[in-house]
Amino acid sequence: MGPRSGEAHENALETQSSTHKGSARHIGVALFNGFALPDVASIIEVFQSANALSDPDQSGRVHYEVSLLSASGGRIASSSSVFIWTDGVDSLRRTDNFHALFIAGGIGATTAFRDDRLIVWLRRVFPASALVHAIAEGRLLLHAAGLTPSGSGRTDVQHGAKVKGPSRAIDHSMSPLQIALRIVEEDIGADIARQVAEWAAPRQRLKTDANIRATPAPHVSEQIQASARWMEANGTRPVSIEAAAQIAAMSERNFLRRFKNEMGVTPSDYLLHVRLEMSCKLLESTSLPVDKIARRCGIGSGGRLAKLFRKHLSTTPTEYRMMRQGLRKPS
Repeated sequence: MGPRSGEAHENALETQSSTHKGSARHIGVALFNGFALPDVASIIEVFQSANALSDPDQSGRVHYEVSLLSASGGRIASSSSVFIWTDGVDSLRRTDNFHALFIAGGIGATTAFRDDRLIVWLRRVFPASALVHAIAEGRLLLHAAGLTPSGSGRTDVQHGAKVKGPSRAIDHSMSPLQIALRIVEEDIGADIARQVAEWAAPRQRLKTDANIRATPAPHVSEQIQASARWMEANGTRPVSIEAAAQIAAMSERNFLRRFKNEMGVTPSDYLLHVRLEMSCKLLESTSLPVDKIARRCGIGSGGRLAKLFRKHLSTTPTEYRMMRQGLRKPS
């Protein structure tokens, strides 16, 4: 769903997209009604953060493309009644060559493993997937498909099917977050993985900015928390109120009212905080030009980023970087 124009529009959260589909490594996440949301959200955030932090190649393509998949596609519900939009497992227009395939956990797996569409699809895509990891109850689907963890950590095919292409041994005792970070480390490097790990941890507020995020209500609903996490994971991409409201399974009007009441700020201001926070991290940890940081964080241009820094942080991006990196102004 595309953004709507108008910076002052409360019904639109605009940005310039830095994500281009092409030869990006394909990450799949298999979902079903009743899946557990937190692990899935952490996986998405790791790969989206890696896209934001790593240098795209000369064609402007990113490292990872994440697909959320279910048996029939469309809207499915997590165990906490938060709805997620998915593609059908048979709807992809290209070969299911997964760099990594995660199978969600959750109570819904006790029903999903009887769904022949998912089981047949898993048997089909497994041989071409470099890594397959089932989260908790998600292993029921692997067992139903005749796929069981081997001693090396690799999930092997039973019923005589052969594994084609490269495979990576994984420790099934690791959390999905740890596995996703290990993938990033192997693909892009330890420095990027370390920065992504910091991003994936609970976000800390910008202490110098009292105007962006107010104090949330003592009890924030799971639906609003999910929409906030989704905005954090997708801050570099076009984000509309309509899409954020769908994550919370609410009408746009109800979502705007609930988000402001529970989080203390509007969704637009929350997204702005997320993007400024991304910018601060890149200014602290890289030597990327300010204009490139602005585009990578969904802010559009260095000029707009400088305007936002002066308004909300009472400084400029360059001065912030010098302060954080211990640099001195050139004489």
